[in-house]
Amino acid sequence: MVRVRLHKQDGFALIDLIFVCGMIGLISSIAVPRLLLARQSASAASAIGSMRAINSAELSYAISCGSGFYAPKLTTLGTAPLGTTEPFVSPDLGSADSVTKSYYLIQLAAAPFVGAPPTCNGVPSDTAGRGYRAAADALEPNNTRFFATNSGGTIYEDTTSFFAVMPEYDDPAQGHILR
Repeated sequence: MVRVRLHKQDGFALIDLIFVCGMIGLISSIAVPRLLLARQSASAASAIGSMRAINSAELSYAISCGSGFYAPKLTTLGTAPLGTTEPFVSPDLGSADSVTKSYYLIQLAAAPFVGAPPTCNGVPSDTAGRGYRAAADALEPNNTRFFATNSGGTIYEDTTSFFAVMPEYDDPAQGHILR
């Protein structure tokens, strides 16, 4: 009598692997755009938070250090006043004059005012401004949310960059108030 052994097949068949790969591809095609949208929303929230932090820091600077005048650059807000170790903004905003944070380019500028006194954190006279403008420009190609603010303390939103045309005192000609 001859015994025939049947081999048990372990593992997956090729069709099983193709089916699983197809399912992963289908789920990925649905999930990835939503993931990118969620990342853009989180980046925009971070940019709005940065604009609020700059408004708050500029107000504190003008009241306590600038004799009523505003800081001309982010690095000025990132410099602690003499006698303290706490700057007006966190190091992620005050480390350079233009900062990339959460896929946004954060900038601040103030026109120097002749007659502005020297400040408590080393800004020389005639350098601080009577107003300021700050912006968060999106660096991702598909992100169309740009933010800006000025010494009025209101944050504005537009679909294009408006740092260059943002006035230091009044409402900008483009964009709308962020509510």
